[in-house]
Formats: sequence, C-alpha cells, structure tokens
Amino acid sequence: MQKTVAVLGGGIGGLSACFHLSKSPQVSKIVLLEGDGRFGGWLSSTRREDGAVFEHGPRGIRPAGAVGRNTLNMVEELGLESEVLPVTYDHVASMNRYLYVGGQLHKMPSGLGGVVRTVPPFSRPLVQSILKEILISRGKEEDESVHSFVSRRLGTELADIAIDSLCRGVFAGDCRKLSVRSCLPPLYNAEKARGSIILGMLLGSGPGPDVPPSTLAKRAAQENWAQWSLKRGLQNLPEALEERMRNGGRVEVHRDTPVMGLSTNGTGWEIQLEDSTIKADHIIAALPAKALASALPSAAQPLSQQLREIATVTVAVVNLEYEGSVLPVTGFGHLVPSSEDRGLLGVVYDSVPFPQHNRTGGPTTRLTVMMGGAWFQEVFGNPEEVTDQLLLDRASQAVTSHLGVTAPPIWSVVALLKDCIPQYYLGHWKRLENMRQYIRDHNLPLSLAGSSYDGVSVNDVIFSGRTAAEGLVGKV
Repeated sequence: MQKTVAVLGGGIGGLSACFHLSKSPQVSKIVLLEGDGRFGGWLSSTRREDGAVFEHGPRGIRPAGAVGRNTLNMVEELGLESEVLPVTYDHVASMNRYLYVGGQLHKMPSGLGGVVRTVPPFSRPLVQSILKEILISRGKEEDESVHSFVSRRLGTELADIAIDSLCRGVFAGDCRKLSVRSCLPPLYNAEKARGSIILGMLLGSGPGPDVPPSTLAKRAAQENWAQWSLKRGLQNLPEALEERMRNGGRVEVHRDTPVMGLSTNGTGWEIQLEDSTIKADHIIAALPAKALASALPSAAQPLSQQLREIATVTVAVVNLEYEGSVLPVTGFGHLVPSSEDRGLLGVVYDSVPFPQHNRTGGPTTRLTVMMGGAWFQEVFGNPEEVTDQLLLDRASQAVTSHLGVTAPPIWSVVALLKDCIPQYYLGHWKRLENMRQYIRDHNLPLSLAGSSYDGVSVNDVIFSGRTAAEGLVGKV
C-alpha cells in the first residue's frame, strides 16, 4: 500500500522517524515539516573559529541498553564513526561525580570502598540501605513519586540528597512530583519483577527491545564506554540525518513551515500550513504534546485535553569559558539538591570529558551551568521577561562560590530553553494508555513520537521515532 506519511517536527525524533521510513518501500512519499529555521530541536552546538565547541542542549549520549545501541547503529549508518568521541568508565569524568551539599563539594561514592564506608554528605554507609532494601516488601500502588519510591526502599536521606539531585540533573524536575514508573522504569520494573531494586539489577527484570549491535555498538561495549559525543558537537547528528534525507530523494524536507491546523476526513489528514495545505494518509507527530494539542481538530478534544496535561519545564543553560585550568577537582561535574539551592541544578565540567572541544592554543576550561527547571518561575520569574545578564551573573556567581573560581569568564553564551523537558508526573503511564486507546478507538491515522511520551533522553527520543516508523511499515 503506497502512502504519504507526514512527519511533524524536525527535532531528533522526527528526523529518526524519517530515517527509518525512508528505508521502507511501502511509503511512496514522506514529508517532514519543521516550524523552526533549523532541524535538530534541542540538539544545538556553537562551533567557534578557533575549534571550541559549546553544547546548548544535551552534551553526551550513553551507549547502554537497546536504545543506546540503536543510536550507535544509526551513527554508523550515517558514516559518523570517525567523528565519535568516547568516554570510558575508567575515565576521570566517569569515576568522579560530585554533589554540592552544605556549601561544599562531595565526591559521589563509587566502588566498594564508597559503599561500605560512611561518605559525606551521607550519614551512614550505603551498604546498610542496600542490604535493607532487599528485605522491603513490594509496593502496592500502580505508580508512585520517585521520592516516595526511593524513600520507601532506600531511606529518606538518599531520596532527599542523591535522588533529588539526579532528577534535577536528568529531568530538571522535582522528584516529589515525578513518576517512578515513567521516569525510572528500570527501578519500577525491578521491584515488580524481583521485589527489590538490587535483585532486579543483579538478576535482570525482563527483556528489553531486541536491537542487534552494529560494529560501532560492539566497540562501545568492548571498550566500556560510559558516554560519547561527536567532534563537531551533537548537532552533527541531526545535520547528518537532514543531509541523508535531502540527498536520499525520498523525503520532502520543509523548514520554517509551522503546522497551523489538522483536519481529518476519516481516511487521511489535511495539514494546514501558513499559505497552503498538504494531504497525508498518516501523521507521525514528533511535536511537543501541547503543540500537537493546539493543531488537532476540535473533534479530537478528549485527546487534546490529555496532551495538554503533559507539563514541561524551562531550563537556562549558560556556557562559560575560562582562561587556563581553573577547576579545584576533576570529574564530570556536580549536581545541587533542591534543599541547597532551588534555582541552580548543576554545573558540568565540559573540558574534562571532552577536552577535544576546547579551543586550539593555550589551555581553557569550559563549564556549563544549568538553572531553573521546575523552579524557574519561583526563582527567576517569567521566562519571557528574564534577562540574559541576570542568568549570566547568577551562573558566574555559582562558579565562584561552588568552585572557588575568582577570574571572570573570557567567553559566555546564555541559552534559555523554553519548555524543553517534559515532566512525567504521577499517572503519566495511564495518560499515555488513554491517548493511544483513543487513537485506536477512533481509527486516527496518527502515531506519537518525541520526548513527551516514552522517555526524555536523546536515545529514547531517537528510538521513539524508529518505533513510530516501524509501527507503520514493520521492521526495516
């Protein structure tokens, strides 16, 4: 059955959907519609003349698991293997991660010694929490906040400090509101399958998707990579995908083409653009949930309502460059629990994992300060009104007080990422179930992809694009 598929949204999820669709003979035409002037969504890198690279969005991708292999397989298919910058598990950036608690940096416990001894900021050895965890009975609820789940299984201190910080680092979110089932499915599944997180991790908690590894993915496993980036920054990945789409001849690529509205006649879609309409037999929507809700016809009001309930947060990302080597410690970076400083999520020491992104010439230190998230409004006010200068001052001040760096930065850039990370609150899984049920019940030729639904990491979003494409045309 030859058909036209429209992919809405040219972020990494939409590009991934096009990449997989374009391999299938079942689709005669693929149209990619992106409202912005560039593709790649939050994957955005600044490349300076002197060789320095700064990331304004995600900065390292984990190779682990099926979704990690899937991304590396795509990187290999795009011919980017020689561009990959791997960071192994025995690299200082992987071994040393810090928490900023009580006005000072504490190295996160690692290795056996860190587990059996009491390591500040914790008041007792982690091994005590771990041994007790195995004996705690399963929870009865269908869903639970991350904080409640970890408190129940591992104690409130770990939840208040480590898990609070982790949820701020990954989701820029509040672990007291985020769903454990949707945000940390391995923990939820481990308890379900084995009655214990620890046992679930040791024994496994069920099979994941089957993704055979490419040569590159095998290399990542053999060399024990913890994360990787690309020589020209992660924006290189969407650029390579866009180039593949344009040169492959199967995908009609449109940017600066926002979708104004959608209407359906029962069999397909009419997509209203600013000055024309496009017909499609099926839509893969890789837009943010709220953007899709606004475009859907009024007849699909119950679906729009569910989509609108998926909240997002705004994050300020401030890239700073300092002359010389200014860090008092080396490692990946440090996270800050909400009890310490609500507005400041963490600082990444970019020069440590990826020195290749430093300028050529004398030594420099590149740092990224992440701020806001679930606390943005409370700390900085309305994102529409906050100034870059305020955010820059706040970031530089944090580097001074947390890391003792007194020199001013020699270069900086402020990026305000509005509504960049969806928040999977309690019951998110049920909302997804309801939305997908609605789509089936009403025979809507619509697939959902992107970060609003099944995971916010780059790997998850790329995999969601693949899943949507294969749901339509089968495995390709």
